[in-house]
Amino acid sequence: MTNINTNSPTTITTRAADTPQPASTLTPETIVEQLRAISGQVPEAVPLTPDQRQTVRNHARTAKNGEILQTTISLVGTTDVISNAVGSDADGVRQLCDDSNRWAVVEDELRSLLNGVSSANLVRRQQLAAIADTAYGVGLQLVRNPEHAALVPHVLEIKRLRSFSRRKKATTPQTPVPNGPVTPQA
Repeated sequence: MTNINTNSPTTITTRAADTPQPASTLTPETIVEQLRAISGQVPEAVPLTPDQRQTVRNHARTAKNGEILQTTISLVGTTDVISNAVGSDADGVRQLCDDSNRWAVVEDELRSLLNGVSSANLVRRQQLAAIADTAYGVGLQLVRNPEHAALVPHVLEIKRLRSFSRRKKATTPQTPVPNGPVTPQA
């Protein structure tokens, strides 16, 4: 039978390493700094205008068809005339295809992260709205009592702001176009 000294430094270190450490939570500012640093390191990450995106997306539809893409790679590898015409050899086209697939995984992960951050912020805004509604409701009840007179201006201001935000914007009446066509009225 072997005796193990549970108080030895080696055992304590092993136990500490085996114990999962809590993940540190990043602040929004730290995440923005890290995203900007990453953005500067991502090759060819240039935002496109909506029109440019639509044009590129329409032209890139062929690349989604794997069979066409594989046949194209074979075609490019067949003769130097074609590889010179497209500006890349078959290995270069294969590498571009591989890069596209690998960056698609990054794209999916970023979408997932954005969805998670957006969802968490939506929940925060809902919580803030619930707090505001509750505080206003409690304030309305408390201002009935004269001892809470200090709350009256706050409650009245919230009431004014709430009624202002519920108003529908007035529609501007359409003025007739001068020298426009005249329609007979019945």
